[in-house]
Amino acid sequence: MKCRHCGAALKLPLIDLGSAPPSNAYLTEQNCHAPEKWYPLRVLVCESCWLVQTEDFTQADELFDAEYAYFSGFSQSWLQHCERYVADMVARFGLNEQSHVVEVAANDGYLLQYVKALDIPCTGIEPTKNTARAAREKGIEIIEKFFGTGLAKELVESGKQADLTVANNVLAHVPDINDFVAGFAQLLKPQGVVTFEFQHLLRLMEGKQFDTIYHEHFSYLSLTAVERIFAANNLCVFDVEEYPSHGGSLRVLAQRSDTGKQVVTTKVAKVLQDEIRAGITTRDYYSGFQDKTVQVKNDFLRFLLEAKQQGKTVAAYGAAAKGNTLINYAGIRPDLIRFVVDRNPAKQGKFMPGSRIPIMAENQLMQAKPDYVVILPWNLKQEVVQQLAYIKDWKGKFVVAVPELRVL
Repeated sequence: MKCRHCGAALKLPLIDLGSAPPSNAYLTEQNCHAPEKWYPLRVLVCESCWLVQTEDFTQADELFDAEYAYFSGFSQSWLQHCERYVADMVARFGLNEQSHVVEVAANDGYLLQYVKALDIPCTGIEPTKNTARAAREKGIEIIEKFFGTGLAKELVESGKQADLTVANNVLAHVPDINDFVAGFAQLLKPQGVVTFEFQHLLRLMEGKQFDTIYHEHFSYLSLTAVERIFAANNLCVFDVEEYPSHGGSLRVLAQRSDTGKQVVTTKVAKVLQDEIRAGITTRDYYSGFQDKTVQVKNDFLRFLLEAKQQGKTVAAYGAAAKGNTLINYAGIRPDLIRFVVDRNPAKQGKFMPGSRIPIMAENQLMQAKPDYVVILPWNLKQEVVQQLAYIKDWKGKFVVAVPELRVL
């Protein structure tokens, strides 16, 4: 395999998680009587541009299909993050009723609803039918296509150049990262700005966050790699901010290389230097990650087996993609985790891919009263603990498995 950015041959492995079905391919009762597609799940590192990437075995349109069930708008903490983002961008860049905001991967309208509330014209781009429908129900204009230079050209020709383009947690999801990034440079007005948010590779490595590796994530991103990819596609990074979301994320602000006039802040050099000091451009930095993940898996399995031997019951909260990676890597089935509850109605009544653990509404916790509730989306731990505080009424306890096993 060759690097999806620079074309160099990939030889340095990061991790091999065996094989797994797509993490958001939730099963219906009918699907459970049929075989599933499983794909190898391996990650390699480019020693030329240092882009970390999943080895290719499937296509994006197989992963992001009409039944795609990830909806961004079910986390209150994430919605608050996005509302603050809109307020900050409007104030910083003087957006108003004459501006145009475009969000790529608009999902269910979780962010553009705040732009629309300010009467700022906006357009969402969202290729998955389920989430696009939810965004339209909020009154948001949605273009149901995958983004790239082709679609960017169509938008420009139709008078939809952007003052601000938003791309939250999507840069990792694109197989052709060059065409994707080049599309933003094409779509922006001369002085326009684009912001990207993505999980920071540095935090993934530090936090042993291997469960955020799944087929829908084609890339795992450092600022070192992103700056090179942007420069090759007519974008210039001028600012970067660090956030705790998704276990540690970067918000990168960029402008067109040919016309942008934003001053480059000192924070860009600081984050790049932090990555260099950590060793992100050395082979040694990536060694040993596999062993750390095996330890996390074994500790979690040991806990579940001991709970079963003691007659304790275990359920989980959050039918998240990261939970599917962990569960399938560990070979967990309904005998160890009886069910998963989730607030998203699109997932309720279905089954986790691979493990086929049933997904139920939250009221199932009150009925079953499990001894332990495993928080699969550990990045939302604080929010979930508050939301499910009532499990203490029957002396239930919370559990997280990443970065190490903890009973809360």
